[in-house]
Formats: sequence, structure tokens, C-alpha cells
Amino acid sequence: MSWLILANAVLPLPVKVVNLTVCPGANSFIRLPIHSPTVFIEPRVGNGREAPHRGWIEVVAGSMFSGKTEELIRRLNRAKIARQRVEIFKPALDTRYHEHDVVSHNATSIRSTPVQLPEEMLLLASGCDVVGIDEAQFFDDSLVDVCNQLANQGTRVIVAGLDMDYMGKPFGPMPALMAVAEFVTKVNAVCVCCGEVAAYSFRIAASEAQVLLGETDSYEARCRPCFQAGMQEKAPASTSAGARHER
Repeated sequence: MSWLILANAVLPLPVKVVNLTVCPGANSFIRLPIHSPTVFIEPRVGNGREAPHRGWIEVVAGSMFSGKTEELIRRLNRAKIARQRVEIFKPALDTRYHEHDVVSHNATSIRSTPVQLPEEMLLLASGCDVVGIDEAQFFDDSLVDVCNQLANQGTRVIVAGLDMDYMGKPFGPMPALMAVAEFVTKVNAVCVCCGEVAAYSFRIAASEAQVLLGETDSYEARCRPCFQAGMQEKAPASTSAGARHER
């Protein structure tokens, strides 16, 4: 977020004004927070006539319906335009839209290779300049070591995944990946309840399993207050169910 300081003046700006602050005094000013979307631009990479570029890890994290996969596909397509060798992986269990393709909620797709274990990527990605990994939260913690190995070998690794599960807890290897990554992009959705910025995936389906593949029939994007309200509404039902089970 950047701040625009207006000394004794008001300028028309095409931005949403939130938390307007007026500071009194002889030199009064108005402070407006400006929310400007950032677009990730790849660091310069080498070519055959220059020293090989260094590897690194990029993580795109956020809630469901926040555009993680779409951003992953955008970056991979740019790498293809740059004539870089690209390989994309996804968990074999994710067959919601397509058995092989990585597909976003907006139906943007790119061909991928489903794998059961992260270690399979090391062999399949041999000789690649860029490796993309979708739905990283479904892999085990060995994914962190695999990504580090690829980056250490000079590969650009782009990872997309949910940062939190339906309980609002850190999900799978994502926290560790965000810690070791050179570049982390946090994307947000829109709360279906109030329209504010949403960072949580609220589960509306009746399941307590951490991994539950689903779309709008199973999840909603919610902001923090709406997520907390929904979890509080669920709590009495869970308590009652538990009491009946104990009896």
C-alpha cells in the first residue's frame, strides 16, 4: 500500500478511498491509502551467450477463488513465449476439471503432468528452465526439498497453492515454501458475504476432512469477520454432534 499526501488540496483519483485521515494544523493534509495491483515481472534471465541464470522459487498463495492458478498459468505462458523449456506438475488426486490439465476456475488451462510424489518431478523436470507446480498444498513436506533442489540446479520454480485449510490453519508444505521462496505473491478473493477482500476458504460442505476436493458447491471465499462468524455458527452444531456421539 502506498500513501498519497495532499497538502491543502484534493485531487480526483480513480481509487477507492478507505480510512480517510485528516490531520489538523496549519499545514493540514489528507492521507489516502492507494491500493494498486502488482503484476509480477520475471527477473532477467540469461541465455546461451551469457552466464546461466540462477534458480529461484516463486510462491503464489491465497484462498480458493483468488486467482492462484490463473497467475501460475500466466507466468508459465510468458516463459513459453520466451522460448524457455517449461514443465508443469499437479497432484494426481486433483481431477476436478481435467485428468491432466491444470485448469483455473475461469477455465484457463495448460497441459500438465500429474504426479503422486514430489520426488517424481526431479526426473521429469530434467533439463527444464521453468517448473510450475499447482495445488502444492496436497503434496507432503518433501516438496520443499524438491523445490530447493530444482532451484539450486538453476531452475525457476513457480508454486501455487492454498496457504490455509478450511479451518484457517496453515496448509501442508505451503508455509515452509513461502519461507524459502525468493518471491511470494499473496492473492485474495472477494468475500461472497460482504464483498470485502477475502483471504479464507470457508467450507459449506458437511465434511471435516482436511482434503476435500470441491468448488462453489463446497467452499466460499470469505473475509476474516465473515469467516469467523461462519465458524462460530458451525461450532454449536459440531458440539451437539459430538455430545450425541458420546452418549
